[in-house]
Amino acid sequence: MIPTSTPVGPLLDIEDLTLTLPNGTELLRGITLHVEAGETVGLVGESGSGKSLTARTALGLFPDGSVLGGSVTVDGVAVVGDEGAGILDIRRHRAAMIFQDPRAGINPMRTIGDHMTETLRLVERKSPAEARARAIELLAAVKLPNPEEHLGQYPHEFSGGMLQRVMIAGALTSAPKLLICDEPTTALDVTTQAGIIQVLAEQREERGMGMLFITHDLNLAASICDRVYVMSKGLIEEQGPAVQVFRDPQRAYTKRLVEATPTVSVDPVVERAQRDETQQADLEGSVRFDSVVPPSLNEPQPALSVKGVSKTYVRRGKTPVRAVIDAELDIPRGGALGVVGESGSGKSTLARMIVGLEHPDAGDIRIAGRERTGAAKSRAERLAHAKSVQMVFQDPYLSLDPRIPAGRAIQDVLALHTTLSAADAKKRVLELLDAVGLDERHAQARPKTLSGGQRQRVAIARAIAIEPDVLVMDEATSALDVSVQAQVLDMVAEVRRERGLTVLFISHDLGVVRRVCERTVVMRRGEIVEAGPTVQLLSDPQHDYTRLLLDSVPKPVAA
Repeated sequence: MIPTSTPVGPLLDIEDLTLTLPNGTELLRGITLHVEAGETVGLVGESGSGKSLTARTALGLFPDGSVLGGSVTVDGVAVVGDEGAGILDIRRHRAAMIFQDPRAGINPMRTIGDHMTETLRLVERKSPAEARARAIELLAAVKLPNPEEHLGQYPHEFSGGMLQRVMIAGALTSAPKLLICDEPTTALDVTTQAGIIQVLAEQREERGMGMLFITHDLNLAASICDRVYVMSKGLIEEQGPAVQVFRDPQRAYTKRLVEATPTVSVDPVVERAQRDETQQADLEGSVRFDSVVPPSLNEPQPALSVKGVSKTYVRRGKTPVRAVIDAELDIPRGGALGVVGESGSGKSTLARMIVGLEHPDAGDIRIAGRERTGAAKSRAERLAHAKSVQMVFQDPYLSLDPRIPAGRAIQDVLALHTTLSAADAKKRVLELLDAVGLDERHAQARPKTLSGGQRQRVAIARAIAIEPDVLVMDEATSALDVSVQAQVLDMVAEVRRERGLTVLFISHDLGVVRRVCERTVVMRRGEIVEAGPTVQLLSDPQHDYTRLLLDSVPKPVAA
């Protein structure tokens, strides 16, 4: 018998929740939080703080063998201690969850249409035609450009941002009363993020739906959440109205998170000084990165040179897609160039051509003066190219081999590209992990046991292990919480300062771009529409599209 709910009290009510693993490790310690109907509640904190674990308890998703204490109820239906019927009812009719990693949540062997209509057909008992119509409606609601065409496509044909939108649409198929969002906009550019947040807000208003919103973006949390809970090491550190918590944090931990959060704008006086210094550096032929002055920036040969590069994808029976159109950019040795734009603007395609994973139809790519446009003709050429340019991908889950421990993944790269002994390689692995905020325990861990942020830190450590000429970072910090992100960016800055590392930094987070990059280019539909010193471009954009990006950055609502 399926339990019925009693519409009394909060929609989600967690009281004194504890969760202990079979080995005695206590992961959650006395968590108490609630979400009312029509309310958006934020859950923030560093990676590994227990945010996702807390949220998943609402759907009965617990680690095997774990022991729970306290109580969890969703729309009046108890979760802790339930034998199965209640949890099934919650998952089918009362609550849904949008996970952080869309590629791990969608079967790559099935079409988007199969994913979208399965619940509608099997649970809601809609006819195939009704399910298809509803799926198209939901895909359109999350701003996918061609909903009908997308139904016949497979996950590998979508960018990370597009696939996350599919996940959001899929979560809404059961018309849940409670929507749990676990970093749902991590992979999205700022304009798409703004659109998705608007969609979620509209759904909440129309249905009286409650939302538990997990994010490491404190600006986003402050802009959309009514209240917020700050977590650390399985405990609630601080709670209260979102704007109040972030404007006047009371706990040292919350203060550290706020201080580590990058912003697009700075104090006008500081901003003007930075712009003047950047302009002066341009006149002198050098580049400035806050206190970092990379070595040998007056070299006539740029570390990375892209001239007239274009790429068009042609698929039978479909309109050709001009992914990159006549792109040109230069980065001096030790410099950092930001590339920003919406999902589908050509940023990642450009990066993949620079790394050698794609080959341009036209143009020239040179790294440290060596031509890298065509395909490598021998193993030696492939190794030389890999040694000269490394890439940190957006999705760490797909970039790490799930069969081998994290430390082994880094050590294998060292074995391939260096002459270090096994003992020295292991020592270097621990040094690299420490540089990105991990330790020896993580070296022995397989990717599936690491959080998304931890996996990305491993990927970054692996990429810098062989000290490449150019490091391409494709949304490499989007999965990291603000304090770890700050640590990783400081580490990249240190490597730049010490070794003259050149960085091509692709990101939808304009605050991070302002912190990392001296110069920035803006891409739209394959074209570079604006370029210039980062501070100047963000403070005085000349192109309408750049203004749109800046206007879409989440801003805390007034208190």
